[in-house]
Amino acid sequence: MLIPARAFWDLDLYRWWMWQGLHQGVWPVLDGDWVYPAGAVLPMLLPALVDAVGTQPYAVAWSALITLLDAVAVVVLLRCAGRPARADLVRGDVAAPGRDPAVGAWWWLAFVLLLGPVAVGRLDAVVAPVVVIALAVALRHPAVASALLTFGAWVKVAPGALLLPLVLVLRRPWRDLVLPAAAVCAVVAGAVAAGGGLGHLTSFLGEQGERGLQVESVAATPFVLAGIAGGIGGDPVRVVLNQEITTWEIAGPGTAAVAGALGVLLPVALAAVTGLLAWVRLRTGDRLDTAGFLARGALLVAVTLILANKVGSPQFVGWLAGPVVVGLARPGAGGVRSWRVPAALVLVVAALTQVVFPIAYDGITAQQVGPSLVLVLRNLLLVALLVAVARDLVRVGRAGSRATGPGEGVRVSAPAA
Repeated sequence: MLIPARAFWDLDLYRWWMWQGLHQGVWPVLDGDWVYPAGAVLPMLLPALVDAVGTQPYAVAWSALITLLDAVAVVVLLRCAGRPARADLVRGDVAAPGRDPAVGAWWWLAFVLLLGPVAVGRLDAVVAPVVVIALAVALRHPAVASALLTFGAWVKVAPGALLLPLVLVLRRPWRDLVLPAAAVCAVVAGAVAAGGGLGHLTSFLGEQGERGLQVESVAATPFVLAGIAGGIGGDPVRVVLNQEITTWEIAGPGTAAVAGALGVLLPVALAAVTGLLAWVRLRTGDRLDTAGFLARGALLVAVTLILANKVGSPQFVGWLAGPVVVGLARPGAGGVRSWRVPAALVLVVAALTQVVFPIAYDGITAQQVGPSLVLVLRNLLLVALLVAVARDLVRVGRAGSRATGPGEGVRVSAPAA
């Protein structure tokens, strides 16, 4: 009633793709290139089995699916977050005083409310509970976590990057991470091959190449400010509609170069994050607090994927939820208090993102000052979140180094027989 219907407009696109498959026999990936990985067909298809013709019944069925997935994730969170890590993970899963997994669940409800309809009406809403479940069970069932994150990557790519902090704490990464991930990939590839679409399996990797710099992206922030200030060097900076993919992009001097540079910057940024996580892991050795490390590492990876991305879709903020939910439920040695800053920042970012889209989006595309400044503030807080999480991890690494002491070296648990 209160939010424009366009907040759910992606669902009608999902419905149309599934209607084509069910009624005309033309399926995404199987019969042509697609913007999403092949696994995205599954969550789109389930509501279509209820109704692929009517927009409203499909949207209701989709919302019911997301609610069910979130409920399953909460049950798993409450059951698993209080259990100690398995022996084949690095020691250090310290039970924080007063640990209460329900704190993470309550925070998640607040996050969904503040982020608004895009927290439910987008494909990213499917992978959010998958990430919560994967991180919640990772300390006891790393192979299950690996399989879930890999499946999530075949739905929306981003969850696959969360394997980075997990691999650093496993004593048997080949068995507990590589093999389960390979098995999931084999199942997906086999299903696509059986349907005759093997040639389109990786088409999603090239579908983003022609995109410009999306107006909501963090890298577009200086251009958004330049646009409301009158341009750059006398040349205008405009917000324009990319008709082919229906996204609003920023266009002006230097925007194309920035969009191109981000294609290189994203893997470089992920490599830098991996280096930081590896440094923390080596510095702490046996003393690694695995619960805190996994959650903070996952949050750092998620916010990096947002910051170094030329696509700034509002639903990307949903990637931040899973790590914070599990971090609050299983905070590690620092307790819930150590999560206050990132948890608060993510909630504020979620609220501002709902203002950006759908509430004030017309004002942003029209380059009005007020809505544009809300977008700028949201993007600056994302940068602040990156700094806060990276700082916390650096402190963990330094504390581990001091605990080890000079001359002792780093003690890493020996591999299990």
